[in-house]
Amino acid sequence: MADLSLPGEVFGAIIAATVQINETRGMVPGSTASAKWPQQRRMPLGRDGVLGVAEYVIVADADPPYIVLTRVQLY
Repeated sequence: MADLSLPGEVFGAIIAATVQINETRGMVPGSTASAKWPQQRRMPLGRDGVLGVAEYVIVADADPPYIVLTRVQLY
């Protein structure tokens, strides 16, 4: 994310995704879960996913539960 050649809309989309993930406790509408590991989820970045995909993990067993953004794949 330190690449200065990335457009500002990418950073805005990542911030918006992070806020949405936290507000919904990881259950973002339109996100998809991994078949093998349901705690891992993916959500589109940008309008209709035009920028890429964000992957995150819901760590529900922790005290307190938390969410980790693990990867951002840009198109």
